[in-house]
Amino acid sequence: MPSKKSSGSSRFAYDGLNRVIHERARVSVLTSLATHSRGLAFSELKDLCALTDGNLNRHLLVLEEARLVSVAKIFDGARTQTRCRITALGRRRYLEYLAVLEQVVADGAAAAKDEAPGSSGQDPANA
Repeated sequence: MPSKKSSGSSRFAYDGLNRVIHERARVSVLTSLATHSRGLAFSELKDLCALTDGNLNRHLLVLEEARLVSVAKIFDGARTQTRCRITALGRRRYLEYLAVLEQVVADGAAAAKDEAPGSSGQDPANA
């Protein structure tokens, strides 16, 4: 899935690195939810992402406001359980984000290959 570039975008601007997603904890949350199609209980998500209750809650609020996840209270007998799921929009945006991230990795790998042993090692700006 190619990245969408605005007409004035530079080659390495990576406009598709969505700022709502591009945060370690939120990438962890979305990855966890994307790999669990039935959703996860709050406590399971917290453990998978190694977050505190308050930290996870704050990131879920950001993702929920962006309509990338849904959070619902489910009654299980006498107890309530908070269940989190990635939305269809969230899955689509997450996959778009990953496509751009793959391009970042490819560009970085190409740059590293250019600097491999045997190359001039000279910075073209200083040549």
